[in-house]
Amino acid sequence: MTRTPTTREWLDRLVAFDTTSRNSNLDLIEDVRDWLKGRGIESWLAHNPERTKANLFATLPAHDGSTQGGIVLSGHTDVVPVDGQTWDSDPFKLMERDGNLYGRGTCDMKGFIATALAMVPEFQTQARRKPIHLAFSYDEEIGCMGAPTMLAEFADRGIRPDGCVVGEPTSMQVVVAHKGINVFHCKVHGRAAHSSLTPMGSNAIEYAARLICHIRDLADAYKANGPFDKFYDVPYTTMTTNLIQGGIALNTIPDLCEFSYEFRNLPDMKPVEIQATVKRYVAEYLLPRMQAEYPDARIDIVDGGAAPGLDASEEAAITQLARALTQDRQIRKVAYGTEAGLFQALNIPTVVCGPGSINNAHRPNEYVPLEQLAQCEGFLRNLGQALTEPDAKG
Repeated sequence: MTRTPTTREWLDRLVAFDTTSRNSNLDLIEDVRDWLKGRGIESWLAHNPERTKANLFATLPAHDGSTQGGIVLSGHTDVVPVDGQTWDSDPFKLMERDGNLYGRGTCDMKGFIATALAMVPEFQTQARRKPIHLAFSYDEEIGCMGAPTMLAEFADRGIRPDGCVVGEPTSMQVVVAHKGINVFHCKVHGRAAHSSLTPMGSNAIEYAARLICHIRDLADAYKANGPFDKFYDVPYTTMTTNLIQGGIALNTIPDLCEFSYEFRNLPDMKPVEIQATVKRYVAEYLLPRMQAEYPDARIDIVDGGAAPGLDASEEAAITQLARALTQDRQIRKVAYGTEAGLFQALNIPTVVCGPGSINNAHRPNEYVPLEQLAQCEGFLRNLGQALTEPDAKG
């Protein structure tokens, strides 16, 4: 068998792969696949259509060889860019300072993946009555685009886990719910004209601005009137416009304006109903005014990606197990999104728990404390041990 890298060695190895979402993650995935194969563990890959990226799924069977049930340890392999950020060290070379390990992805979320891989040899020695599965995805950072291609194969492959732990950075505290995220791209098509001949044109920027202000009005209404959930760090649904582009010259009425907006909904709110309020404003108010100026004016809104929210049951075995292993009884819900809702949508009970703080994610000098990695090792060791017990459940 191949040598067993430590958590730190694995993290050094993983950080060195520049898996920024715009890049391929295949070198990392194939490295992990080959290492697992050296330990007698077969993996299967689910690629993107271009076959430039892949998810990896592997199963460590129970002691009797069974592969059904058990717990999934889930993490994404992509990281956000370092462009424009000032780092004190090479972001793709692991560096230790003051008890912390620095590098892009150390906490979000290669630290969890490194810990899970380092624990594989120990998992293999446990007389577990249930399997442990590894699920490593691509393109989480750009809208959870990769994991669905892996999860779509679960039914065909007969994979029915009992539960899942998504190891996003939570400071090793249990997160039982997060909001959904829904992204949309809008193109407002007007008519160009010289700015001195305003009535001959239809100003795409100005109509885009009206729609953006309407989105802000909706956001303000949610902030003022709810619905609310006091356990969230931001206890209401939010809506924001975060990118915009339009116009070609100061003296030209713009015929095109493009912008992107998102909303992060509480799990019990239906995204389709929120988006319907935007579409209704366009159809009933905005577009008729544009087309009165220019009959061929139009507003196109396309989906830019979505991931469902998570709302874990406190009665679920995975929730109770995670709470028992961490001794964390606090109800904790967060505004950021993860892939946990995708697993829950397949009726796989899921919680979020992993090393590092979300406050350190996406920033220059991202880091994970060594102490948190040690806590994660203990958590996973005890999780595996719990699956050795006669009534082991995910």
